[in-house]
Amino acid sequence: MLAKRIIACLDVKDGKVVKGVKFKQHQVVGDILSLARRYRQQCVDELVFYDITASSERRSVSREWIRQTARELDIPFCVAGGLRTVGDVREVLEAGADKISINSPALKNPSLIDELVKIFGSQCIVVGVDSLRSAMNDNTNRTVSYEGSSSVSSNYIPSKWDYTVYQYTGSEKTIQSARRKTMEWLKEVQDRGAGEVVLNCMSNDGVGTGYDIEQLKTARELLQIPLIASGGAGNNQHFIDVLSQANVDGALAAGVFHRNEIQIDQLKENLHEVGIEVRR
Repeated sequence: MLAKRIIACLDVKDGKVVKGVKFKQHQVVGDILSLARRYRQQCVDELVFYDITASSERRSVSREWIRQTARELDIPFCVAGGLRTVGDVREVLEAGADKISINSPALKNPSLIDELVKIFGSQCIVVGVDSLRSAMNDNTNRTVSYEGSSSVSSNYIPSKWDYTVYQYTGSEKTIQSARRKTMEWLKEVQDRGAGEVVLNCMSNDGVGTGYDIEQLKTARELLQIPLIASGGAGNNQHFIDVLSQANVDGALAAGVFHRNEIQIDQLKENLHEVGIEVRR
């Protein structure tokens, strides 16, 4: 059995690491290299760096801090942010990244996935999917809206969840629906050859109440490629739950690591104690 991976996520904006809640109200939480060193010392399995405004600002991630990070680390790290072309990806990999992740550019041009896989191999091509949960009901007279809206009627009782992909999520000014259903997009991403998916469950992001187990289980049933859970970690039990119940290949978190609420080496000990295989 392959060991489950614990991954620390660093959202980067204007050269600093930031963290928001449900992809909004981002606050600066630290320095890129300082946090990267800390997580490497705590034996994290991988790091993921997202330049969260690169796509919405029509630019790509800075190669300079990738080179600086590569000089500091001896663990795998993935980079995302406005990577739209083969040339962008080649430069980021040559700067030292082990993997790249594409999100909004893949939604705009899905054939980019095929092209990158053909040139660089599926092992280093990750697709990030930002998925928002919404309520559905069989009553045709219902009013349905995304979570947080006030337009749901008072007698509305959801019977199941629907999941929709969002894009340009790095800024409240640019975030918008991609008009794609999450599970359909996940299947297409896999069919196009992506080597891994990170499923960012937006309704759970930053709130610390646990991962969206139901959504992740649904995605797991569709995918044969590695699936990484993202959004909602608040304590060690949440990692135990998602790794055991949703059978994901890894769990990604940000805020609880940045704030030192969870020590990664201690988390791994806890996971080992309950029989979940991790690298120690």
